[in-house]
Amino acid sequence: MSEQQYIDFYRAERDTIFARSDERLNALRDGACALLERKGFPTMKEERYRYTDVGKDFAPDYGISLTPAEDAAPCPEEYGTLADASDPVVALNTMLAMSCRVVRIGRGERPEHPVQITNMLRGEHPEMVCRRLMIIVEEGAEADVIITDRAVSKQPFLTNQVIEVFVADGARLNLYEIEETHLLCTRYSSLFMQVGRGCSVHHTSLTLFNGHSRNRVDVALCGEYSEVVMNGCVIADKMQHTDCNTLIDHRVPHCDSRQLYKYVLDDSAVGASPRRRRVCSRSRCWRSMPTMSSAATAARWAR
Repeated sequence: MSEQQYIDFYRAERDTIFARSDERLNALRDGACALLERKGFPTMKEERYRYTDVGKDFAPDYGISLTPAEDAAPCPEEYGTLADASDPVVALNTMLAMSCRVVRIGRGERPEHPVQITNMLRGEHPEMVCRRLMIIVEEGAEADVIITDRAVSKQPFLTNQVIEVFVADGARLNLYEIEETHLLCTRYSSLFMQVGRGCSVHHTSLTLFNGHSRNRVDVALCGEYSEVVMNGCVIADKMQHTDCNTLIDHRVPHCDSRQLYKYVLDDSAVGASPRRRRVCSRSRCWRSMPTMSSAATAARWAR
């Protein structure tokens, strides 16, 4: 019942949260709270969480900041339309996220330099951070986006972030996620992407140092003649745990998808790479089995 502390906190602070946040974020909070209360956190009996103990990760009593990000933009109307509203971990983010960062690449634009987002964890006390990010690449645009997570304070941190990515027809996106934190950090990242017609998307996830991480990536190919390439690399030792969970949904024919994940594990580190796909007829999907180099004491799972 570790979710109950967050439900109680939300109800106690609801008026403050609504007063400080965007109306589009507020519109989804009560529904998210009701879902979290009804379903509770996922257990390891559920297929997509079989390698991660959510209740244990969220059980500690973390402080929660109710201060919106200084650079937060007005929330666009697409907010919440891609994220899996039936997932209690996503619902917790929806319930408590105070602001939403927005990266929008306008129609036909091609920025000369990558868009870089650096998240720094710092503080004198344990803290949970709920981040929300939207990336919107409009028709015919091209962009490189780099998201880096770092920790500068040796405190326990819990990050629960949700990213919604919209790639319009004819657009191209190279998206990089890099984690370089420490052993006291727990990170849940849930990324949801919608890809239009004639698009090219490359997503790369790099876990260089961490504590306990679960990286979920769901991609929906919604337009013909698009491709998505997903790559990942994990370097872990000691008691580090990394679960990379992916789903590629080919909703239309004539699309390509590829996945390749590599792990280097030592000591008692754990690496998991469960992946699923739904393939429409006349689509092509290549899924390379993860390459894992590990010591005898390390654990690894691939499906």
